[in-house]
Amino acid sequence: MLIKALVENTSDSEMYGCEHGLSLYIEMQKHRLLFDVGASPLFFENAEKMGVSISDIDYLVISHGHYDHGGGLRTFLEENSKAKIYIRRQAFEKHYALRQSGGKYEVGLDEGFDNHPQMVFTSNRDSIDDGLWLFAEVPQKKPQQPSGLVVERQGQIVEDDFVHEQNLVIEENGKIVLITGCAHQGIVNILEHYSELKGSMPDAVIGGFHLSNLSGTAEGNKVIDTIGEYLLDTKAKYYTGHCTGLEPYKRLKAIMGEAIDYISTGQEIRL
Repeated sequence: MLIKALVENTSDSEMYGCEHGLSLYIEMQKHRLLFDVGASPLFFENAEKMGVSISDIDYLVISHGHYDHGGGLRTFLEENSKAKIYIRRQAFEKHYALRQSGGKYEVGLDEGFDNHPQMVFTSNRDSIDDGLWLFAEVPQKKPQQPSGLVVERQGQIVEDDFVHEQNLVIEENGKIVLITGCAHQGIVNILEHYSELKGSMPDAVIGGFHLSNLSGTAEGNKVIDTIGEYLLDTKAKYYTGHCTGLEPYKRLKAIMGEAIDYISTGQEIRL
């Protein structure tokens, strides 16, 4: 299995642009798929430089309804007319982030794509193909820190419960890889729910862990350290970036050592 980071907040080369977003290309024995498409057409520009043909993608998974993971959707549809796009229906609700100074601003997806024929709306657990499946609606056993993110439902602004978020599982050659977008529901909650579904932990976990808002305070650092100890105990290999944040990553790295690495735009993972 080959995984290429088409978009992440940082880049390992001046050749590749970077932005606040995430897009991963995944090459399996049978399939070519994308997990998220970043915030803009940048994923496509980097894909061309990295030898990835977007028109050949079989499946696209959109992890949740925020622009930094689905902002490139229009470009994807312009370049690929065959791929099924797996997404939660709630991803097309109106999503906002709250400003510290008051008010809110939109962070959702572009309108008008929810009726597109390539869209496949997913439930709490769906199979894409043998060894390729999705799960959502993760129970909040360990409460998360306030996210500052809200959603509009029935004309009311309510705290985001991230029912629009889903996670991808890939099983190939005896290895299991779990891929998250932002892990808004909590990376520990996601792993525990996966363990309840499968009776084990994955071999590798890739994606953002949404810890950047915890950095800089004693309380936040304690939470990050606790998460790091939990992740280390799972014996999985972790590759993270995007919303994890650079400072939280450094704390995780200090605890987890070789069990965790950062993945930047342009980098590859072979599993």
